Amino acid sequence: GQDIYNIDPLKVDSLKTSQVMSFAFAQRHQILAVEVTASEVVIASAQPFSNDWENDLKHVLKKEIRRVVADPSDLRRFTVEFYELAKSVNKAGVDSDQSGYTQNFEQMLELGGNNTNPDANDQHIVNIVDWLLQYAYDQRASDIHLEPRREIVNMRFRIDGVLHPVYEFPAKVGIAVTSRLKILGRLNVAEKRKPQDGRIKTKNADSKEIELRLSTLPTAFGEKLVMRIFDPQVLQSTFADLGFANEDLNRWRAMTKQPYGIVLVTGPTGSGKTTTLYSTLRELATQEVNVSTVEDPIEMIEPAFNQMQVQNNIDLGFADGLKALMRQDPDIIMVGEIRDLETAEMAVQAALTGHLVLSTLHTNDAPSSVSRLLELGIPPYLIRATLLGVMAQRLVRTL
Repeated sequence: GQDIYNIDPLKVDSLKTSQVMSFAFAQRHQILAVEVTASEVVIASAQPFSNDWENDLKHVLKKEIRRVVADPSDLRRFTVEFYELAKSVNKAGVDSDQSGYTQNFEQMLELGGNNTNPDANDQHIVNIVDWLLQYAYDQRASDIHLEPRREIVNMRFRIDGVLHPVYEFPAKVGIAVTSRLKILGRLNVAEKRKPQDGRIKTKNADSKEIELRLSTLPTAFGEKLVMRIFDPQVLQSTFADLGFANEDLNRWRAMTKQPYGIVLVTGPTGSGKTTTLYSTLRELATQEVNVSTVEDPIEMIEPAFNQMQVQNNIDLGFADGLKALMRQDPDIIMVGEIRDLETAEMAVQAALTGHLVLSTLHTNDAPSSVSRLLELGIPPYLIRATLLGVMAQRLVRTL
C-alpha cells in the first residue's frame, strides 16, 4: 500500500529535509525525508515492512508520516549528498561573521573595494562549489544561475531550456560561493561593480573535460553570476546527432563544399548556431586546408582550427580580426557573428577573393537575412555574387 517514489534531487529541499532527522538516524534505518509540509512528512525507505523507527519519529516531529518506497541505491547516494551539503552550508554560515551583512545597493561602492574575502577558500565553500558543479553535470544543466536576493542567494539550473530552482543559500554563503567561482575563473574578486567574463576548465566524474563560461553582473543585492556549461562532446556531434534530415544535410554539404562564398546560419540566441558551425568546420578541417576563426569569445578550443579572440579593450574587433586573417593565407574562415557593416564588408571581400566564409546572423528566418545584409549596407549585386546559402535553425526540446 505504499507508493513508489522516484527521488528527483531538483524537487527536494535538502535544507528542510535534512532537519527532519539526524544523519545517523537516517543511515541506521536507511530512510530519507523527501518532502516536508506543514501537516506531514514524506519518508522514503527501501524496506516497506520495517517500521521500528516510525513511532519515535512521529513523537518527535508531531506530524503525520507518509511512507513511500524508493530505490535503495538512490537512497544511499542522496542521503550522503543532502546531509553533506546541508552541513557545509551550515558550517560556512556559522564560521563567517553574521554582523547584519546585506550587500545591497547603498553599500555596494564601499564593498566593491573590499579586497579580503576570508570565506572564498574556506573548505566548506570549496565543498559546496565542487558539489554545485558536479550536480549541474549530473542534471545535464546548460546554465547555472546564482542570483542574490535580500536575505538569500538563489541557485537555478537551466535544463532543456527551462530554469529550475535548485537551492537557496544564506546570503553570506552565496557571496562566498560566488567569490570562489570568480577565483577559479581568474576574475578580479575585489571588483564587484563592473561586469566581468571568465572561463573555467574542469573535469566531470567520468574525467571528461568540461568548459564553463562565467559572466558576472552587478545587481541591486550584489553580484549575479551565470555560468554557461559547454560539453566538448557536443562539438563532436555528427550531423545526424544535431537533427539534420537527409535532404537538409545534402543541401548544407553542397553549400559548405564550395571553394568560396558566404554561408550563413541564423536563429535566436542559444539555438545552437555555433555548434552547427563547429561540427561543419571539424568536417572541413583536413590537412590540406587552413581553417581560421575570429570569435567573441572562443566558445570551445579546437586543435584542428586556428582560433582568434576578439578583444575590444585593445580595439581588435571582428573586422580587424578578419583583415589580419586575410594575410594568413586562409582557405576557410569562420566569423563568430556579423554585427555591423564593417564586418559584413570584410566578409564579402574575403568571399570575393576566393575564400569560404561561414558566419552567424541574428534573424528569425532564412529569407530575412538577405534584407538584414541590405540594411547593413551591402549592395544587392555583391550579395548575389557572394551569398551561397542561409540556414535558419531552432533548438527543440525532445523527450
